[in-house]
Amino acid sequence: MEENKTQQPAGGKSIASFVLGIVGMIAWLIPLFGYPVTITGLVLGCIARKNEKNGFSLAGIILSSIALGLTLINSILGVILALSLYY
Repeated sequence: MEENKTQQPAGGKSIASFVLGIVGMIAWLIPLFGYPVTITGLVLGCIARKNEKNGFSLAGIILSSIALGLTLINSILGVILALSLYY
């Protein structure tokens, strides 16, 4: 009994998550843009991962997670720098 392991076509949410993950790798430089882009990419990737198992959704989740971490670090360093100028 062999299972038919055909490749599922990538859905719109998977591709959108992947594209937002790539855009998030640039958008983290400006946290105002980085947060919405990476969080949206992460949510779309998780939703797509539940419905369809393909590489685009997993890549979107990974890229969005990395970009979100970089955005957080950039925000924290920005706050530390701003506070150090006033104190």
